[in-house]
Amino acid sequence: MQVDVLTETVIAAPCDRVAAYAADPAHAPQWYANISSVDWRTPPPLAVGSRVAFVARFLGRRLAYTYEITAYEPGRRLVMRTDQGPFPMETTYTWEPYGEGLDHTRMTLRNRGRLSGFASLGATVMAAAMRRAQHKDLVAIKALLER
Repeated sequence: MQVDVLTETVIAAPCDRVAAYAADPAHAPQWYANISSVDWRTPPPLAVGSRVAFVARFLGRRLAYTYEITAYEPGRRLVMRTDQGPFPMETTYTWEPYGEGLDHTRMTLRNRGRLSGFASLGATVMAAAMRRAQHKDLVAIKALLER
């Protein structure tokens, strides 16, 4: 079963600052409520082909997975993909200048993939949980960057 969840927010900070912060895997535990650790599998900096391992908790389960960066346009777009675990996912961030003075950033976060195993049992519930989690994560990054 397919799932595709897109969330967005506007952050009162310049696009280059928001994108640099969000694209740095080391910051993920600070703004992703479910991510507890991050470990580079390839040497930084982030580039197409980089691999980064994450440990997270979602719906009461511990998940360990490694994302590979499949597209990266600094300041504009980041796409990473994993084929591991019960729900292989593709995560995409986009950033664009926003507002009259273009001093704000419109950030989107999209997760899509194919659910299998325990995850496929309640795809509607899973998508709703993902949407809630993504919304909380964007609220958190907004709060961090608007200080």
